[in-house]
Amino acid sequence: MEKLLEEFSLGLFFWQTLLFLLLLWLLWKFAWKPILNAVNDREEGIKNALQAAEDAKKEMQNVTADSENLLQEARAEREKMLKEAREIKEKMIADAKEQAQVEGDKMLKQAQAAIESEKKAAVADIKEQVATLSVDIAEKVIKGELSDKKKQLKVVEDMLGDVKLN
Repeated sequence: MEKLLEEFSLGLFFWQTLLFLLLLWLLWKFAWKPILNAVNDREEGIKNALQAAEDAKKEMQNVTADSENLLQEARAEREKMLKEAREIKEKMIADAKEQAQVEGDKMLKQAQAAIESEKKAAVADIKEQVATLSVDIAEKVIKGELSDKKKQLKVVEDMLGDVKLN
């Protein structure tokens, strides 16, 4: 350090200082402004990128929330459609059962009416057969009774005795 002080020259110091200040001024005038502008632009770009990332994050959250809402709505709609389908199925089954019951009752009534009709026809047929048999038996009995003169007179007297005159 002593050597430095011994060889110190005020003129050299002045010119070095002047050149240093000139260099600083030139750097400030031509280099620092573009460097500072580039740094500021870079900083602004980073801020914009961070803001865009934040906006994208918020948008993504909104989209996620919207998609969740749509999913819930779709599930609710699906449940509603399934419920309606079940109700329609149950109604169709109930209607089919009711119609089957009505048809069954109708067929039962028709069968009962047919049975009743057949029964009446059978009873009428039996009555006709009984009447025919009764007439045939009565004819045979009367023939047997009327073949003898005495028996004929007795039958006529019995009949006349049964008849009352006014």
